[in-house]
Amino acid sequence: MLHQILALSSSRVGGGGYLEAALPLIREVLGDEPRTIAFLPFAAVGISDEAYGDRVRAALEGLPYKVEVHSPENARTLLSSCDAIMVGGGNTFKLLSELYRNNLIDRIRNRVLQGIPYIGWSAGSNVIGRSICTTNDMPIVQPDSFLALRLINFQINPHYHNIQVPGFHGETRDDRLTEFCQLNPGIPVLALPEGTALHLYGEELRYRGNVPGYLFTGGPGRNEVQREELAPGTDLGPRIYGD
Repeated sequence: MLHQILALSSSRVGGGGYLEAALPLIREVLGDEPRTIAFLPFAAVGISDEAYGDRVRAALEGLPYKVEVHSPENARTLLSSCDAIMVGGGNTFKLLSELYRNNLIDRIRNRVLQGIPYIGWSAGSNVIGRSICTTNDMPIVQPDSFLALRLINFQINPHYHNIQVPGFHGETRDDRLTEFCQLNPGIPVLALPEGTALHLYGEELRYRGNVPGYLFTGGPGRNEVQREELAPGTDLGPRIYGD
């Protein structure tokens, strides 16, 4: 069974529209046939689930996809009958908390392992990994566990950048990801700049985008953590899973 996952760093790129830059990749994954998408809006804060769904519908207008907003009431039916699963961005802790509260971790995982495409962005990309421990978000709620969907055996860090602000003495993004690798030396972290994505199709694990990405590996000493630059189109399989 071919597994297909598209993990987008962000919903927008620069001044572009919502999911505008991602549409070619979404279409590549879902094709041109009619599809029913189960959309999970749980990461959002300050917007209703239906309003979030309307935003996604508007972004996909013109494509042959029907976006059905997931709710606790329709969870079992929708996830069993959908052609694809889509998980939006927002706060990763809130998203994972809702996935646990509604008993969706195993349901989603099983459907994806059966071959249903999964598309997520930002928080929706964070949760495909082993855990959400490399999210950028504040823990505004406490999920039952930090363990996530485990559809891949490593970590995602979306919205990646490594800006050193003059006069600022807090950790940079690279500092924080290095710390994670020091304490978890066997778990790589894929850092996705905005506008980039990870595309898993069967055994191919491809870095997609127009700018380099970065793979953090190693530890436990700080000097043992490697930050490898990834060219667009790189197959990450050998680096993460070995030759």
